[in-house]
Amino acid sequence: MALPPTSKSSPPSPLAARNAAQQDVFLREVDEAVRQDQLEGFMSRYGKPILAVIVVALLAFAAWIYWDHRQTKQREERSEAYTQALDSLQTDNLDAAKAKLTPIVAVDASDATATSARLLLAGIALRQDRKADALKLYAQVAGDTKAPQAQRDLALVRQVAADFDAMKPQDVIDRLKALAVPGNPWFGPAGELVGMAYLKQGRNDQAGPLFAAIAKDEGVDDGLRSRARQLAAVLGVDAVDDVVDDKGQPFGKPVVKLVPATPPAQQ
Repeated sequence: MALPPTSKSSPPSPLAARNAAQQDVFLREVDEAVRQDQLEGFMSRYGKPILAVIVVALLAFAAWIYWDHRQTKQREERSEAYTQALDSLQTDNLDAAKAKLTPIVAVDASDATATSARLLLAGIALRQDRKADALKLYAQVAGDTKAPQAQRDLALVRQVAADFDAMKPQDVIDRLKALAVPGNPWFGPAGELVGMAYLKQGRNDQAGPLFAAIAKDEGVDDGLRSRARQLAAVLGVDAVDDVVDDKGQPFGKPVVKLVPATPPAQQ
């Protein structure tokens, strides 16, 4: 049978406790000194590059803010100049409108304002008998892949219209045929030019149905529809829609009713 120990562990003496506390403080001081040395070493080695990166980032951010502010201000100035140019055009002051629009197109931009300014300048050039300048501006807009597609198509139609007499009929057809289809926003003017090119080629069988389709398209300008209807009639193509009643039957046309045949009388 084992006997319980007769001796008991004595509590630590005050001296031992003080020594342990001093040792703990010493270790913490050593650890802090090591950390401080490591931080100083890191900063001495990487501090300047890190500071340089921070400075460059701040400068880049400040430059971007300045650039964005400048771009916004320029857009506002160009929009204001464009509005003033429209006012000048309404009073038929072409020179004043040209003076307002020229600085807008001088900026290398393809947004709607700059593109619209080029189109207006081209129209002014035509009115001032400067056809070459107008064609150059129209070609610039039509070939600008960054410009809105609707404005590019408009420039193409106007370019061909302005140079129609000097172009070969097939060139007119090749350039506008993709636009001269029902449902396209430029079907009316593009289709009319293509139809006239067909006439110059003697292809009346192509021109007639095209003019008839333009005449029947309610989305086309009324004046253009009227011209197309007359041309279609000259070419022998009916371009007038039938007027129908509430049952969908054409007015003015006899309605044929099928009557069952009477069986022959039996002899």
